[in-house]
Amino acid sequence: MDPVNVGFLSILPPIIAIVLALITKEVISSLMIGIFFGTFTYAIASHTGFMGAIQTTFDLMSSKIGDNAMMLIFLSLLGVIVVLTMTSGGSEAYGTWAATKIKNKKQALVATSVLGILIFVDDYFNCLTVGTVMKPLTDEYKVARAKLAYIIDSTAAPVCIIAPISSWAAAVGATLAGAHIFKSDIMAFVSTIPFNLYAILTILMVFTLSATGISYGPMRKFEKMADQGDLGINPEGVSEEAVETNGKVMDLVIPIVALIVFSVLAMLYTGGYFSGKGIGFMAAFGNCNSSASLAWGGFGAIIVAMLLYLPRKIMGFTTFMSCVGDGVKTMVPAILILIMAWTISGVCTILKTGVYIGGLVQASHFPLVFVPVIIFIVAAFLSFSTGTSWGTFGILIPIVVIICKSALVTNPSLMVVTLAATLGGSVFGDHCSPISDTTILSSTGANCPHIDHVSTQLPYALTVAVSCVVGYFVSAATHFSLIATLLSGIVTLYLLMFILSKIWDKKEADEAASETEA
Repeated sequence: MDPVNVGFLSILPPIIAIVLALITKEVISSLMIGIFFGTFTYAIASHTGFMGAIQTTFDLMSSKIGDNAMMLIFLSLLGVIVVLTMTSGGSEAYGTWAATKIKNKKQALVATSVLGILIFVDDYFNCLTVGTVMKPLTDEYKVARAKLAYIIDSTAAPVCIIAPISSWAAAVGATLAGAHIFKSDIMAFVSTIPFNLYAILTILMVFTLSATGISYGPMRKFEKMADQGDLGINPEGVSEEAVETNGKVMDLVIPIVALIVFSVLAMLYTGGYFSGKGIGFMAAFGNCNSSASLAWGGFGAIIVAMLLYLPRKIMGFTTFMSCVGDGVKTMVPAILILIMAWTISGVCTILKTGVYIGGLVQASHFPLVFVPVIIFIVAAFLSFSTGTSWGTFGILIPIVVIICKSALVTNPSLMVVTLAATLGGSVFGDHCSPISDTTILSSTGANCPHIDHVSTQLPYALTVAVSCVVGYFVSAATHFSLIATLLSGIVTLYLLMFILSKIWDKKEADEAASETEA
C-alpha cells in the first residue's frame, strides 16, 4: 500500500474514533468506524473502489497482528498468570499480608506509585505487572479501579521516557542520534530529561494525588462509589471471585518475580548481551526485542507457577490447565481493542497524517524562541490523535532538527529544550489517548472499564499539559533557564490542582444544597 496525500482528511479517522468512543462509551465499534472512514478515504484517493477499501482494512489489520504477534502472546500469557495467582489464593493471601503492613488508603496509593516507578524497563510490562500485584492491596482499602488505572498509566510511559535504561531510551536515542549534534545515543537521550516537563510533572502529580487525597473531575465520582463498596471493576475482565485455598503470599510473589527476572534476562539475551560480542548492559536493553522478551518471561513464569502449585497440591493439573484457557479468554477484549488501535495507526500511516501535521509545523513562521511550546502542543495533538508516541517523535524530531539547527550557534539550548518538548508532547497522547496501547493495557492491568479510565484520567493529563505550556513559555522568556522552566511548571501544576479541587468542592456543595432544598 503506497501512502497517499489527502490533506486535512488524514486527521479525521482518529478524531472520529476518539469522539465516538467518548460519546458512546463503546470502543471497538468507534475504532472500526474510524478505520473504515480512513480506508474508504484511501480507496477514493488511490482509485481502488469499494473492494479496495475492504482489502486495505484487512491487509492493515493482518499486518498489524503479524507485527505485534509477540505482544498478543504476552498478553494471553499474562492473563494466564493473573488467573493462576488468583485461583491459587496467592492474590488473596498477599492482600491479607499487605493489609498488616500498609494501614490506610494513602499508603496503598503511594506504594502503588513507587512500584510503578521501580518497573521502568518497559511500559507494557509496567502496565500489566503493577496492576496484577497491587489490585489485592488497593481493593482492601477501597481504591477505585479508575484511580488504580490512572496511577499505572502515569508511571508507565512518563517514567520510561526519562529512564536511561529502558526500551524507550533506545528508540529515542537512535532517533536523536540522527541529528548528529550529540556525542552518543545515550547522551542525546539524557540531555532531554531535565526539560521533559510532561514526564516530570505527571510523576509529581501522581504522588501528590496519592499522598493528599485530592481529586476532581469524573474521578471524584468513581472514588465516592468506591468508598461505598463499588470499585468499578470491569465486568468483562478477569473474574475476581475469592477462592478458598491454602495459598500463601509466595504463590503470588514468586510467579511475579519470575516474570520480572525472566523478562529482564530475555531482554538482555535478545539485545545481544550474552552473545560474546562485547555488547554492554545498556546497549543490550537498547537493542532488545521487548515484545518477544516479555512473551518468553511470561512463559517462564507459568512454568514456575506449575512447579510451585502442583507438587504442593494447591491445585490439580486439570484445574491448572483450565486456568490457562480462562486466562486467555479474559484478555480477548483488550486484545481486540489493541488490534483496532494498531490498525487505525496503520490508517494514519497510509494517509500520511503525521506528515501532514509535520508539514504545517515546518511551514509555519514564528519566533524560534517559541518553538518548544509550539512543538509540545503539536506533538500532544498528534500523539493523542494517533495513539502513538514513538510514531509522533519519529515524525517530528527530523523537523525539529531542521528548524533548530540554524539557531545552534546563537542559542545551543534551543535544540535540547525543543527535543524535550517533542518527547513530552509525544508521551501525552501515549498516556491518555483512548486508542493508545498503554492506555488500553493500563485499563486491562487494573481490570477497569476502558472508557472509565480514559474519562477520569484525561482531566489530570490536561492539567499537566497546561502546566507544561506555561513552563515552556517561561523557558522562552528566560532564555531556557532550567530552574525557571521547572519552577514555573510546578507552581502552575499545584495552582491548577488547588483551584480545580476547590471548584469541585463548591460544585458538590451546591448539588447537596439543591437536594436538601428539594
